[in-house]
Amino acid sequence: MQQLIDTISQYLAGSGFGQWEYMWPNLVMIGIGLLFIYLAIKKGFEPLLLVPIGFGILIGNIPYNSNEVALGVYDGPVNPHDLHYYQINTDNLTFNIEGEDVTGVAAALDRIESLKSETQKAGFEAELEHMNGGEKFLTALYASDTANFGSLNDIKVVENPQEGENLAFEGKAVMTNGHNLYPWSTGSFSPSFDVQEVDGEKEITKPGFINLGQGRYIFAKEIDKAGQFPQYPQVWSADKQNVHNASVFWWLFAGVGLAGFYPPLIFLGIGALTDFGPMLSNPKTLLLGAAAQFGIFGAFLGAIFLGFTDAQAGAIGIIGGADGPTAIFTASQLAPPLLGAIALAAYSYMAMVPIIQPPIMRLLTSKEERLRRMPMPKTEVSRTVKIMFPVVGFLMTAMIAPGGLALLGMLFFGNLLRESLVTDRLAKTAQTTFIDIVTILLGVTVGAKTSAANFLTMQTIYIFVLGITAFAVATASGLIFAKIMNLFLKEKINPLIGAAGVSAVPMAARVVHKVGTDEDPQNFLLMHAMGPNVAGVIGSAVAAGVLLSSLG
Repeated sequence: MQQLIDTISQYLAGSGFGQWEYMWPNLVMIGIGLLFIYLAIKKGFEPLLLVPIGFGILIGNIPYNSNEVALGVYDGPVNPHDLHYYQINTDNLTFNIEGEDVTGVAAALDRIESLKSETQKAGFEAELEHMNGGEKFLTALYASDTANFGSLNDIKVVENPQEGENLAFEGKAVMTNGHNLYPWSTGSFSPSFDVQEVDGEKEITKPGFINLGQGRYIFAKEIDKAGQFPQYPQVWSADKQNVHNASVFWWLFAGVGLAGFYPPLIFLGIGALTDFGPMLSNPKTLLLGAAAQFGIFGAFLGAIFLGFTDAQAGAIGIIGGADGPTAIFTASQLAPPLLGAIALAAYSYMAMVPIIQPPIMRLLTSKEERLRRMPMPKTEVSRTVKIMFPVVGFLMTAMIAPGGLALLGMLFFGNLLRESLVTDRLAKTAQTTFIDIVTILLGVTVGAKTSAANFLTMQTIYIFVLGITAFAVATASGLIFAKIMNLFLKEKINPLIGAAGVSAVPMAARVVHKVGTDEDPQNFLLMHAMGPNVAGVIGSAVAAGVLLSSLG
């Protein structure tokens, strides 16, 4: 009977309900995921994007013990360059286990055994016999709430990775993962960590480990003073670094993080779907697409001001292009830890184009300007020009911004499939089944990346504020530049089409058309707005290439 009770108790402790003590952030994120699904289904906000992302958020925030099972996108190996080793003196390491402090790994294991039932003790002792020193240390650590050293002298950086790996195997070193960084307020440290004022700054005089819940432990050797966002590395192990132990979602996320091939494949489909005819028949609209990219560089400067690094600022700035795949591709190269927040911000604002843009459009244009009608272009684009454009366009843009080669190459290749008229099967596949499959994989895995521990931070708030600011600046830049162009054009354009310069295709063009018809039901601006809209797709990819070339 006792064995049955122990089995049920152990099962419940390992289930999602067993993580209740640290569950509230997960519940917040699950609420956000449900909100995305609601907005997609009930309000019709970009359902093809928000439904996969929303459900991905649900997947990524089911609580579980990551030391016992590998389920999420974070449960898999990281780049060896992100691994760091610290030689430690475990004899001076004090573990707090179930409210009692014990010093040393052996004493900690004895304490763990004493808390088990008689039927569990035999199994635990058998497990210990087959453990190496590193596994015994981690067993002791994972059973504690905190573990702290006597002083900084108990820790020594190991420069040689092979030496560090050997010491970690023996239990004489700890492996940390600098790719998975977690925020932690110094004010929340246990008093045993001795956070004191030294020369006007807080210092940890007794470093150690903190349990963040759900199998995540961070190593706090010193207070992180980088920028305004203190973060600490996760305690890692050889088992977690073994690719054979990686989760299914880690493998699926490889298309975003490890290899980054989902966004270029999305661009292949976008190229096959896009008709550049409206832009080619009215080439001056290309300037409006370029003008809207000012939002990217405005957000870049704002992020620098708020304390982000240059690379992080570049990744955040690209949100202003209102292009989810471009934002994901750029973030995966420049700021992988911020990818979830950046992707969520980019897709959120893409979905909210009908809400964000109209007030800015009405604010910056007069009623007379909004009523202005534009005649249809008289120039008909020949098939030869349509075939030449993706080839010439690719060569020119790739030369200007080689960092965007993957995005630009696939965008223009997809368009060539469309316009050549000899690859109809390939073009139709790229336009339908192909892009749909990649969109599902991208949406679900990006949503799953937004786990509560990484997402619910001050950084995320800053990213969302900067993102909406960038989007607003991009919209305003297009409108203002259209008004400036009218000072020099004989045949005036409706400045509303400048707002379509962001690359949210075709949402931005539809919004322009809607605002125009609200003023005059017979004023059809959709085809005119498609020119700057498709130009914005090229513009955001080029801007991403510039940032990647200069900051990558």
